[in-house]
Amino acid sequence: MSGSKLRRYHAPVWDEPLIMEMTAPGRRGNVLPDPIEELDPSAALPAAVLRAAAPELPEVAEPDVLRHYLHLSQETMGMVGISLFGTCTMKYNPRVNEQLTARDGVAEIHPDQDDSSIQGLLEIVHRFDLMLRGLSGMDRFVFQPGGGAAAAYTHATVTRAYFADRGELGTRRDIITTSQAHPCNPATAAAAGFNVITLPLEDDGYPSVEALRSVLSERTAALMINNPDDMGIYNPHIKEWVDAVHEVGGLCFYDHANFNGVMGRLRAAELGFDACMFMLHKTFGVPKGGGGPAVGAYGCTDALAPYLPGPLVESTPDGFVRRENPGGVGRVREYLGNVNQVVKAYSWLLAMGGDGIKEAADLSVLANNYMERRLLALPGVTKSLARLTKHRLEMTRFSLEEYTAETGISAVNVQNRMTDFGIDAFWLSHEPWIVPEPFTPEAGETWSLEDIDYWIDVLAHVLEEGRTDPELVRTAPHQQVVGQLDGSTLDDPERWATTWRAYRRKNGLA
Repeated sequence: MSGSKLRRYHAPVWDEPLIMEMTAPGRRGNVLPDPIEELDPSAALPAAVLRAAAPELPEVAEPDVLRHYLHLSQETMGMVGISLFGTCTMKYNPRVNEQLTARDGVAEIHPDQDDSSIQGLLEIVHRFDLMLRGLSGMDRFVFQPGGGAAAAYTHATVTRAYFADRGELGTRRDIITTSQAHPCNPATAAAAGFNVITLPLEDDGYPSVEALRSVLSERTAALMINNPDDMGIYNPHIKEWVDAVHEVGGLCFYDHANFNGVMGRLRAAELGFDACMFMLHKTFGVPKGGGGPAVGAYGCTDALAPYLPGPLVESTPDGFVRRENPGGVGRVREYLGNVNQVVKAYSWLLAMGGDGIKEAADLSVLANNYMERRLLALPGVTKSLARLTKHRLEMTRFSLEEYTAETGISAVNVQNRMTDFGIDAFWLSHEPWIVPEPFTPEAGETWSLEDIDYWIDVLAHVLEEGRTDPELVRTAPHQQVVGQLDGSTLDDPERWATTWRAYRRKNGLA
């Protein structure tokens, strides 16, 4: 252990009611001046959309609302402690960028405004497009996709349109990926109507070039892959893969979810890829937000640009304009997507600069290998594909298989107990697990050496607790806002409720 003093942590716990349960008839947060000209809904709206009865809304005073949501924020479990959340490159989101996008020039605009009234915003979108072209070698980016999976789906639809335009879609039905690619790649390919071929890992931690060639044919539409993968393994034969796919006429998509460890070190186009995507809500310091404000920036070569979703932002002698893309695949999200997140990513990348992102990548790799050295010294901890001794990149997937066999304590039990020390629950692995009892920490460049050491020291402490007092770990968390939940009713439609009306009915309150 590094000697960290484990903190006496206890999360705030409130017996907080639902906002609907706090209602008191006649109570208001805002009292408007009298008289107010009332709008007759029946004169302004079609009869079909008029309500038969007034909506049930909570009647609560402003201080009560403020206190209620403050309590809920204090009970938030996750992303408030030390969060070494792997495969997602969670990093600090600079407050200055939040302040920038809260300004009227971003927060108060309407996407249907005339282009002349949002020139600054359109210029940022265009400039950021150019910056990502520089990082990737691609010829055009769009920011509509609402996350990595949406960007992967965009590529699947672009692939479909590309081959349909050439009269080959009836033949090109196969998209190839690997068992260690992010699940969004095979899932979105299937959703777009393609057959999915998944290559298993081999002795070196990735499928061989020979295995890839064995499934290539005139039916091949695309390769969709991330590299390095979530075990931190980089496939050094990736250029051969791309060349082999191109030999049979297929396209290649680079899922850059794990770009953090190679920022400024490689460019997708120089490896021969036809398209790639970047996670703005991870790699570029933008909040993740549970999929709400996410952006999967999708970039492609000129050959695929005619199929991009519109609108596209163009620079003209008269200023910046949005134009539709008549031959494109159509919208994958509204308007320009989560454009306020593009502003944050643009600000982050400007602040970092080329030297900054290279340094961040180096720190990410250094921190990961420091963690690996310390974690593998803990009894019961092994790493994925332990026979491979070369250094990993920005993350390593570890396993508690030996520890679980010894103690009966699972990775989920350990995860729950670590939250009792102010550590956010670690990421396990994408499903299905190909590494037993996995956990995948990723320090990135955000966390200090003290934070990383504390995280590891907490894990060491919990592993020892599991040997001396297994029930304490098995029943955790104990210091959090919630304990373990009885999940037996989660699939019972007679018990769970997602609306206030259903909650009242199912709890006898109607």
